[in-house]
Amino acid sequence: MIGIYERGAGVLCAISSLPNEYGIGSLGDEAYEFARLLKKAGVKYWQILPTVQTGYGDSPYQSVCCFSGNPYFIDLKALHRNGLLDEEELQSAVMPEGDIDYAKLYECRFNLLRLAYARFNVRDKEFTAFVESREFDDYALFMSLKSRYGGTFDTLPDAYKYREKLAMLEFRRSVMKSDFLFWQFVQFVYRQQWNKLKAYVNSLGIKIIGDIPLYVAYDSSDVWSHPELFKLDKNLRPTLVAGVPPDYFSKSGQLWGNPIYNWEVMFEDGFDWFVKRIEKAKNQFDIVRIDHFRGLDRYYAVPADKEDATEGEWMQGPSVRLFYEIRRKIGDVNIIAEDLGITDAGVTRLIERTGFPGMKVLQFAFDNNPFNAYLPENIRENSVVYTGTHDNDTTLGYLNAMTDEEFKDFKTQLRAALKSENAVYPFVTREQAVWAMNVCALASNANIAILPVQDVTGLDGKARMNVPSTPDGNWKFRMDKMPSRRSIALLKRAIEEYNR
Repeated sequence: MIGIYERGAGVLCAISSLPNEYGIGSLGDEAYEFARLLKKAGVKYWQILPTVQTGYGDSPYQSVCCFSGNPYFIDLKALHRNGLLDEEELQSAVMPEGDIDYAKLYECRFNLLRLAYARFNVRDKEFTAFVESREFDDYALFMSLKSRYGGTFDTLPDAYKYREKLAMLEFRRSVMKSDFLFWQFVQFVYRQQWNKLKAYVNSLGIKIIGDIPLYVAYDSSDVWSHPELFKLDKNLRPTLVAGVPPDYFSKSGQLWGNPIYNWEVMFEDGFDWFVKRIEKAKNQFDIVRIDHFRGLDRYYAVPADKEDATEGEWMQGPSVRLFYEIRRKIGDVNIIAEDLGITDAGVTRLIERTGFPGMKVLQFAFDNNPFNAYLPENIRENSVVYTGTHDNDTTLGYLNAMTDEEFKDFKTQLRAALKSENAVYPFVTREQAVWAMNVCALASNANIAILPVQDVTGLDGKARMNVPSTPDGNWKFRMDKMPSRRSIALLKRAIEEYNR
C-alpha cells in the first residue's frame, strides 16, 4: 500500500459548495476557477466530499449507488453549449446565491436533464459503448424502478424486489427509452465532465483527494443488486445497522442506519465487490479517503429495531485481509484512513500494517493534556492534519462558542503549540485566532495539512457543513463568492513560509 505523501497544503471544499448561478456547485466554470485559485496559492491537494448521487436527506454519505456521480453537479452551461438545452431552459435553472435549496433542486433539475436527454443522440458511439459496458445497469434499473413505483426498494412488487430474471428483462425493455437510457445518459455526461475537470486540476499540479463512505445506503442499487453481501432478513430488511457508540459528537451515539456488510460471505470470493469499489475510487481520484476506517478492523453493529446507538456490539471486520486482496488484485492505492472517534489497539495496528496516514484534527487538541494525539508536537509526518473536518463547526464557530475564560485558556495553549513548531502568528481576537489555527496546521510535521475553505475565508458557524446525529439542515453550505485575494495571499504566504 502507499501511505507517504509529498509535503503540501490542501483545501477541503465540496463540489456542492462552489458558487454559481444555479443553486449548487458544479463541474463547470466555477470548479476550474477554484482550481486556479488553489494553484495561485501553491496548494497541492484539493479534498472534496463524496461525489455520489444523494438519496433521502441529501447526504453525500447516503447514496443511491456508491460509484455514481451526482446529477446535480452536471454543468448546465456545457449542456447548453452542446445544444442540449436552450437559453430559456438554462435561465430557468437560475437560483438565488447562498445555501443549497435541495427541495427546489429536486423539483426542477431532473426535468432539465430529461429535456437534455430528449435532444441527445442515444446512438452516439461513445454513449453506446458506455451503456454496453453494463457498468451502470443495476443503477439504471434501480432508478427506473424508483421513478415508476417510488418508495424504497423493499416496497417494490416482489418480482422486482427479488430481481426475478424474466420480470427484470421485461421491465428493462419497457422502460429502455423513457428511463433506463436516461439514467445511463446522466452518468455518461457526469463521467465526461468529471474526467475533463480532473485532467485540468492534475495539469495544475494539484491532486484530488476523494472521499468514500465505508457503508452504503440501504435504499441503494448496491444493496438491491447484492443483498447476499449484507446482513438482511428474508424480506431484505436489515437485521443490523451501522453507527458509533456515544462519543464527542453525540451522547446517544450516532445511528446511521446503513446495513452491515456480511464480511463472511465477502471473504469467500476475496472481497471482490469491495475491491472493485476501491478500484473505481482509485480510477476517479488521486487519493482516496476512507470514511470510518476503523470499521474495517472492528465495527459497531446495532439491532435494526433500536432508536439510538446506545445498545450495540463491536464485531470483527476484515482487517488486513481486505487490504492484502486489494493490493493483490489492483495494486497500490493512495489511501487516507479516517481514524477519528473511538480507536483501539486493533485500529492502530491496522493503520501501521497498511502504512496509511491517519487524521489529526486541531479542534480536538487543546484540552491541556500534553499527551493529546492531536497536539501538533505529537503529530507524526505520516499524518493528515486538519483544523476541522466537515463534521466539525468552522474554526470561527468553534471559537465563538467559547466563553471569554475558555478562549483565554485556548489562546495560551495555541500560542504554546505555535511555539513548539517554531511558528509565529500574533493574534488577540477570535477572528485572528482562525488564521493562527491555520498556521498551526501548516507548520505541523504532518505531510499533508488540509484547511476547510470556511477557515481559509474566516466564516462563522453559519457556514458549518454538517452536525452529526441531526437529520435536517445539513450539507447546504455554499460560498456566495470565491475566496478573496486577501485570503489567497495569506494562504500562499503561509504555504511558502512552512515549506508546503
